[in-house]
Amino acid sequence: MSDWIKLLIFSSVSVIYLFFISKLLGKKQIAQLEFIDYVMGISIGSIASNMATDVGDTPFYYYLIGMTIFFLFDCLVSFLGRKGPAMKHFFKGQPITIIYEGKLNYDNLKKSKLDVNDVIGMCRKAGYFDITNVAYAVFENSGELSIMPKSFCKVPDATDIGIVLKPAKLPIYLIVDGRISYSSLNEINKKTDWLYTRTSTDKKTIKNILLATYDDEKDIIDIQYKQKS
Repeated sequence: MSDWIKLLIFSSVSVIYLFFISKLLGKKQIAQLEFIDYVMGISIGSIASNMATDVGDTPFYYYLIGMTIFFLFDCLVSFLGRKGPAMKHFFKGQPITIIYEGKLNYDNLKKSKLDVNDVIGMCRKAGYFDITNVAYAVFENSGELSIMPKSFCKVPDATDIGIVLKPAKLPIYLIVDGRISYSSLNEINKKTDWLYTRTSTDKKTIKNILLATYDDEKDIIDIQYKQKS
């Protein structure tokens, strides 16, 4: 078998198997990854890339076995972590309170391997340019800093000022990028003819609409058209 055919086959198998493993591991944003998850992901990806470019005599299933071992180990860590806080803290660590009652905790700062400039920068990223406005700051396992501002810096919500708001609900998108959302039409018990009439379009011209949002309380359709090149 020629090398380019091996590359084609191994790359395809690598991508398919990596996709399969990622689906089993579940969805998690990069910012939510804990250290052990990051290490497992990097390791599995590295094995997959080696498999995709190896045209030597190494059997391809060796790489599949390696990825499977890392996958099973990650599952084992997650399983043990659910058995109790002690095991979870052992494998994944635990949050560290960096700022407590408005004061930096020097001992916890050293444990987190952060310095004061790091904390100040993370506070700025969260919208707090003055660290004295922070009451509590917790360094999470994911590497993010969760911040609770002091009372006088907290943005008041509707309950604080005695306003009763209507229950939140999802927007109704009737047209997205020139395509009709039939599920949204069914939700409001309308037909396509009604949509064509209300948007002054037909099957051909509806593609010119970028987004059409329906307000069922006011019976209004907000239409945004595509920019003409």
